[in-house]
Amino acid sequence: MSTTSGLPLDGGPLRCREPATATVQVDNEHVRVTRWDFNPGAETGWHRHGWLYVVVPVTDGTLLLELPGGETMTADLKAGLAYSRTAGTEHNVVNAGTAPLSFVETEVKALPG
Repeated sequence: MSTTSGLPLDGGPLRCREPATATVQVDNEHVRVTRWDFNPGAETGWHRHGWLYVVVPVTDGTLLLELPGGETMTADLKAGLAYSRTAGTEHNVVNAGTAPLSFVETEVKALPG
């Protein structure tokens, strides 16, 4: 969406969301491990994953995934139930719930050896 003077050019709503907090716990030649903490309504901001990644939810919750082309989908998270995604995934992740939400994301940069 393009904007001018803070107003959307396409007539759509202007949204301002709180950013989620990203805390990098490990970053080496093999992996980057980041804990993400979201208040209700907080977002990661648009990003593209350069590596395969695994997410382990710390809390239960619901994510709103904003996808390229304006598509959206929701995903219910269960604490401790991991999932993975491929490199190239592009999205904005939003806490769609009413409670804080956290997960740990491990991006696999390179396998040893």
